[in-house]
Amino acid sequence: MSMSKDPVREWILSDGKATEITKISPVGGGCINLASRYDTDAGSFFVKTNRSIGPSMFEAEALGLGAMYETGTIRVPKPYKVGPLPTGGSFIIMEFIQFGASRGYQSDLGRKLAEMHKAGKSSKGFGFDVDNTIGSTPQVNTWSSDWVQFYGEHRLGYQLKLALDQYGDRTIYDKGQRLVKSMAPLFANVVIEPCLLHGDLWSGNISSDKNGEPVILDPACYYGHSEAEFGMSWCAGFGGSFYNSYFEVMPKLPGFEERRDLYMLYHYLNHYNLFGSGYRSSAMSIIDDYLAILKA
Repeated sequence: MSMSKDPVREWILSDGKATEITKISPVGGGCINLASRYDTDAGSFFVKTNRSIGPSMFEAEALGLGAMYETGTIRVPKPYKVGPLPTGGSFIIMEFIQFGASRGYQSDLGRKLAEMHKAGKSSKGFGFDVDNTIGSTPQVNTWSSDWVQFYGEHRLGYQLKLALDQYGDRTIYDKGQRLVKSMAPLFANVVIEPCLLHGDLWSGNISSDKNGEPVILDPACYYGHSEAEFGMSWCAGFGGSFYNSYFEVMPKLPGFEERRDLYMLYHYLNHYNLFGSGYRSSAMSIIDDYLAILKA
């Protein structure tokens, strides 16, 4: 690509303060985008490109990374630039973080995550300035002052409708909607403040830098109930030391255990919609259990 046709190279050699790019290497791991490391005389950059999707997906990722970065708590790659590719598609340039040998210490991750939740507040309520994606599923972030309404409509309700449209699954839709309409008692006597959430926290999005400090990446950010952050815990391997450290900073609210599966349900439904029927029974059993508990 000539200079004018390669906006990534153009940015690195201007705003990126580099005078030469010494090496470009592919980086594995992502299943949706192509990832590369650009080594330069001004340090390294991490670049993701997508040949088929416009810049809005990466713009949402950059806003999420930026919001987390601004809290000055847990380490995230600093986003630098998002734009369209001349051949179609889009790119994002961000800080390159050299990962360490281990995933770091669970207690550090718990503490830093809680610090982010404590620092990242919103005056607009629950939601985010843009819609984004959870995996490749759209995630609607329209602002709301009511968490139960937001979670029922834009999280569970959206996924239930998707299951109905995609699979014609009337059973899970009808039972799920019954749960949405009757779940308010699970939030009785709890004050819920909007906290900045990573939104898709599973082991593939957690690492550590070469100093062993935790790093989180590939977010699906929004402002929500802090407990919703643990919805992917079935894919994250959080241990006792993680939760102990977390709750030292963000005290556990009454009813935490009773709500835990409700937050997992969103992600089980999303996996059902993305990957098929293997996840249906997990989602269905959570719904059935809550309908029994709530006598709905």
